[in-house]
Amino acid sequence: MTTKPTAISKASTVDKSSRPLLTVVLAAGKGTRMKSDIPKVMHHVAGRSLLGHVLALAAEAGTEATAVVVGPDMPTVRAELAMRAPSASVFEQTLQRGTADALLATRACLAAHAGDVLVVFADTPLITADTVRRLVAALDQGAEVAVLGFHAKDPTGYGRLVTDGLLTDGVANLVAIREHKDATPTERQIDFCNSGVMAFRTPDLLSVLDEIGTNNASAEFYLTDAIAIMRKQGRRAVAVAGLEEEMLGVNTRAHLAMAESLFQRRARAYAMAEGATLVDPDTVWFAYDTVVGRDVLIEPNVFFGPGVTVADRAVIHANSHLTGSVLEAGAEIGPFARLRPGTRIGAGAKIGNFVEVKNAHFESGAKASHLAYIGDARVGAKANIGAGTIFCNYDGFFKHKTDVGAGAFIGSNSSLVAPLRIGDGAFVASGSVITKNVEANSLALARAVQESRPGWAAKFRALMASRKNKR
Repeated sequence: MTTKPTAISKASTVDKSSRPLLTVVLAAGKGTRMKSDIPKVMHHVAGRSLLGHVLALAAEAGTEATAVVVGPDMPTVRAELAMRAPSASVFEQTLQRGTADALLATRACLAAHAGDVLVVFADTPLITADTVRRLVAALDQGAEVAVLGFHAKDPTGYGRLVTDGLLTDGVANLVAIREHKDATPTERQIDFCNSGVMAFRTPDLLSVLDEIGTNNASAEFYLTDAIAIMRKQGRRAVAVAGLEEEMLGVNTRAHLAMAESLFQRRARAYAMAEGATLVDPDTVWFAYDTVVGRDVLIEPNVFFGPGVTVADRAVIHANSHLTGSVLEAGAEIGPFARLRPGTRIGAGAKIGNFVEVKNAHFESGAKASHLAYIGDARVGAKANIGAGTIFCNYDGFFKHKTDVGAGAFIGSNSSLVAPLRIGDGAFVASGSVITKNVEANSLALARAVQESRPGWAAKFRALMASRKNKR
C-alpha cells in the first residue's frame, strides 16, 4: 500500500465547518527582493509553484470557492491559475496599496458570499490544512475574526499579536495587532507574531474593510486594522497559535531555500514513518506529489521530480533521478538511472546503472542492466536489453515506437530503429542495427561480415615505426 510523503499532517481532529468557506489568496506581490523576472509566487518548492501549494491547501481545507488577487501584467500567474484552479475567480489589484486594498479587490465575490472567509498569502507554501481547519474552527466559539499566529525565535520585522495572555488549546483573545514599524518598545518584546492569515465570520466584512485607513508608517491599507475596528464595535477577535516553520513567507532566494529544506524534512520524516527506508535521508529529494510504498529502499542521492509513484518493496539505488514515472512492486532502479515522464517499470523489473528510460513500459521481470537508452517503447515480460543498446525513436520530426516481445533478448551495442516490432522470444545479435520487424523466436543479425587477415597487425606496426623514425 502506498503513502504520500508530502501528506505531512495526520488526519485532522477538527471537523470541517458546516458553513461554506471562501478562500481569498493574495498573490499580487511581484517580489522584487527575489531579484527575478519571474513573479515571486511562481517560484517552486518541491516541484510546485508557491501559488500551487496554497491553492492545494485551500482545496484540502474544504474550500467551496476560491478568489485570487493578482497584480497587473502577470500572465504566468494567470496561466498557473487556469491550470491548477480553473474555477477560481481572479481579481486584479492595480496599485499595491496594502493587504486590505488587495482583499477589497474581491468586493464582488465577498458581497455574493454567505459564509466564512479565509485570507491566505500565495508566498506561504508550508501551512497545513489541519492548521487552517483549527483557525476556522476557532470561530465556532463566538469570535468574528481569528488570526493565525506563531511564537517566533526572532520576532524582528513581524507584526505582534497583543492578547489577554490566556491561551486555551492554542487560542487567546486578541486585543490588537501592531505592525513592527508602529509597535512600541514594549510591544516589540512580544514574540507572538502575526502570520497574516485570517478567518472572518461576520455579516458585514465589507463595511469593516471600508473603514480601514492609511494612518500608519507605510501609508498602506493594513488588513490587520480590521481587528481594532471590530473590537471598538464590541466584537470578539481571537488568535490561534501555529508552528513557526509553517508560517515562513518566501520573500528572498534564501527564504525559498529554507522552504524547500523544511518541506523535504517533513516529507522524509513522513516517508520513513510510513515504512520506507532512506539510507541517508538528507540526500533524498521528494516532489510535492511523490508516493512511496512500504518496505521501499531508497539509497543516497536520489531525486524525485513530480509525478512519481513507487510501490511496495521497490529499490532505488544511489544517484538516480526519477520524474513522471511509476515503479511497480519489487522493481529495482539504478544506481545512476534516469527515468523520464511516461515511464512504467513493472513488478520485479530492473533498470540498471547508466540507463535512461523515457515514455516506455517495462513489463514484469524485464531488465536493462546497464548503459542503454529506451524511449517510446514497450519491453515485454522477462525481455533483456543488453548494454549499449539504443532505441532510435526520433527521426528529426516525429517520435516512433518500438515493441519488444516477451522473453526477447537484445544483444549488446544494438540499435533498434523505430517503428519496429521484435517478436516474443526473438534474439538480436550484438552490434546489430535493426530496421525491420523481427519474427518471434528468430535471430536477427545486421552487421558486416567479420574478416581476418593473419599477420596484418605486425606489418602495420613496422610500417608506422619506419615512417615515424624518418621524421
